[in-house]
Amino acid sequence: MKATGIVRRIDDLGRVVIPKEIRRTLRLREGTPLEIFTDREGEIIFKKYSPMAELGTFAAQYADALAAGSGHMVCITDRDQVLAVSGGMKKEVRQKGISEDLSRLLSRRETLTASRGDARFIPILAEENPEYLSETIVPILCEGDVIGSVILAGREEKSRMGETEKKLAATASGFLGKQMEN
Repeated sequence: MKATGIVRRIDDLGRVVIPKEIRRTLRLREGTPLEIFTDREGEIIFKKYSPMAELGTFAAQYADALAAGSGHMVCITDRDQVLAVSGGMKKEVRQKGISEDLSRLLSRRETLTASRGDARFIPILAEENPEYLSETIVPILCEGDVIGSVILAGREEKSRMGETEKKLAATASGFLGKQMEN
């Protein structure tokens, strides 16, 4: 654990303000759910809560099946990071932060199909993206909230994304969203 040197007092309602610099760095916005942990030494740890993380193993299996069936690379993300990857994407992609562009796309609840060179084409990761030439991105909705995305990415020139890929990603997204509701 890393000390920040910042000290805050608990107010009369039991609240503690998380400094703006930390909120910005960790992309904590108003309404972001935080999970609270304690230990025997009296430490209190706040961690961003990701409902999608509960589906970790299941999401990985679903990504494998989707990649095998579609022939494309597959990423399943929550609102902050990649949870599962399959189909040729480097395993280092897993648990990497998503890009600001992808975060904004999810906030707008948009579905995107684009090819490299298109103005709408966006990077998946905040840093160093694997090489891919086309993408289909569909947000995962759970009880009306965006909780992540399903991404199909193609590496070959002939593997342009179309309606089939959009429907595959939308089906996966709908299924994962329903899993979270149960």
